[in-house]
Amino acid sequence: MLSSLVGTWWAWVVLGFALGVLEILAPGYIFLGFAIGAVLTGVVVGLGISASVPALVLIFAVASLVAWLALRRTMGVREGQVKVWDRDINDNP
Repeated sequence: MLSSLVGTWWAWVVLGFALGVLEILAPGYIFLGFAIGAVLTGVVVGLGISASVPALVLIFAVASLVAWLALRRTMGVREGQVKVWDRDINDNP
């Protein structure tokens, strides 16, 4: 039963949207690459390209990695992620 569900295009798209919602709840571009990979795998299955379960998992992994690398390239690494406080909230202005 699991292999028939894995080969269904809409299951991959639903997984992608669920991971997208998870990315909204916990932002940081962690789950967004997986969400894009799942949707792209759903598109591949939806186009009629038949593949075994290990091949679909490989497609998902490669698509997720490429999406994550593209996000890192476009969004960039934030410089100076550590906030340095020079004034206390209790100090008088």
